[in-house]
Amino acid sequence: MKVGIDKIGFFTSDLYIDMVKLAKQRQEDPNKYLIGIGQKEMAVIRPTQDAVSLAANAAAQILTEKDCAKLGLVVFGTESGVDNSKSAAAYLAGLLQLPKNLRVVEIKQACYGATAGLDFAQGYIMLHPQEKVLVIGADIARYGLNTPGEPTQGGGAVAMLVTAAPRIIAFENVNTAAACDAGDFWRPLGETEARVAGKFSNNLYLDLLQQVWQEYIKQTGAKLEDFAALLFHLPYTKLGLKGLRSLTTGADATTSVRLFKQFEAARMYNCQVGNLYTGSLYLSFLSLLKNSLELQAGQRIGFYSYGSGAQAEFFSGLLQPGFERQLVQINPAEQLAERHEISITAYEQLYRQQAVQAAELKLDFANDPAKYVFAGIHENQRSYTTH
Repeated sequence: MKVGIDKIGFFTSDLYIDMVKLAKQRQEDPNKYLIGIGQKEMAVIRPTQDAVSLAANAAAQILTEKDCAKLGLVVFGTESGVDNSKSAAAYLAGLLQLPKNLRVVEIKQACYGATAGLDFAQGYIMLHPQEKVLVIGADIARYGLNTPGEPTQGGGAVAMLVTAAPRIIAFENVNTAAACDAGDFWRPLGETEARVAGKFSNNLYLDLLQQVWQEYIKQTGAKLEDFAALLFHLPYTKLGLKGLRSLTTGADATTSVRLFKQFEAARMYNCQVGNLYTGSLYLSFLSLLKNSLELQAGQRIGFYSYGSGAQAEFFSGLLQPGFERQLVQINPAEQLAERHEISITAYEQLYRQQAVQAAELKLDFANDPAKYVFAGIHENQRSYTTH
């Protein structure tokens, strides 16, 4: 039985800043951001959006009444959880008015959460082939203003519907993993900004990539030329480029040129949004699907997932016949083009407002064009609404 992604949707804020302007404001060479980390723009998340509302707006793009009627499980991968006990998936199910006969759960393992969700979804579908699973990767990346990590911030959500007989990609049976207890990235309880040991984290990302890749090759006998494209977790797109370089060292020129060309298609959206944490790998997948002119049914796509702390996994899937038809209604390029650029000063003000924690909080969401919004907090309980 084939199991994989049947539908995929994406959502981010309607606001962004230009990385050249941020670099100049921070008295940095713009090429440090444009080339050094590979980012052009950064999504700025409104105070009226959080991981739950971002996820709802992404999921609403792909779910029909028939899909909802067959949902058996919702898995929400995030490191931007809104409660230490109640899952973001429970909030999401209520906001989207999903059926009551559901299992809802939140998964946290840094940027790996959505991949764990896909693993769980595959097992669930094998046991319940007539049902469907909604997997979410939604986050808001925060490192602080005027910090080394600031230009790798961003936010948004990717929603994926996992089914039997999927119409976009069917996963293959070999998944290789590596885990270690590492202090490369963390966010202490009660804090809204992450801590990162940048160089150590980058090196660990690349080291674990080699481990899971070599184990995958050992188990499958696959070769680099067997892949139409290789996708990477992209906290910033230059890191994925380094990963691809490490895998193509010594490869024949034809294969290398093809894979690097596909990588450029796969990072187009990430360059304009920034870091989605759990959703970054899957935004790159969507970017590849929408921007590559060379993909064909039956081709193999490789995925490298990484979550600091640390967990890595490599897996693959085969594109399904007619996968293009599943993407007609999803147009991230249009969504990104319709955003509004704001000044660095306005971005800094919104950044500070976005992290406000209070027992009572009423938010003005009149200017937020999104369908689903975070409305505020009453007696320490969050509320969401549609408009």
